Amino acid sequence: MERLTSVHRPCGPMLVDASRMGNPGADDVQGGLSEQAKRENVISLAFGGRADLFERFCNAIRDVVPPGTTVVLRGSAVTGVRWKDGAPFDAEGPGTSDLDLTLVGSDVLHFFKVTGFFVPGIHSRPMGDDDPDIAPGLVPLREKLMALVNRPVNIQASREIVLQFRGDLLQQPYLTLLQT
Repeated sequence: MERLTSVHRPCGPMLVDASRMGNPGADDVQGGLSEQAKRENVISLAFGGRADLFERFCNAIRDVVPPGTTVVLRGSAVTGVRWKDGAPFDAEGPGTSDLDLTLVGSDVLHFFKVTGFFVPGIHSRPMGDDDPDIAPGLVPLREKLMALVNRPVNIQASREIVLQFRGDLLQQPYLTLLQT
């Protein structure tokens, strides 16, 4: 009988087989993709295979977000296909697919105006071309990130419960970029 124990992950505690304690999360599969496959997709698709550019992107975010923030990337950059219609990443040409960045934690919610939420204090709307004014403090970060990757970047903020619901329950893959 396997022994289960609680392990803290970016999206909260979960029960895992205690024999995997040396490397928790490394073999986790979410939405049919392992952590390694998600990372490889992101670096290949969104960063043109350049791990150095991926690191610069992550460092730019790290410089802005408050301590206690988890940063994840969701969407077609992770899966390789658009959920709405199954079209491949950048189906309309290089740089046409956006990056969906989610900042997870309570402090990042303060970047967004009260009118910038789907669920106030829980889950924001994406700040991007359609709604650039809902998080004015994140505009310089967004501009810097877009200049790095030469494509649109949308930034959203959520509490951990939203990430747990989408990733763990609905199995919508996301790649954790960093935890501050």
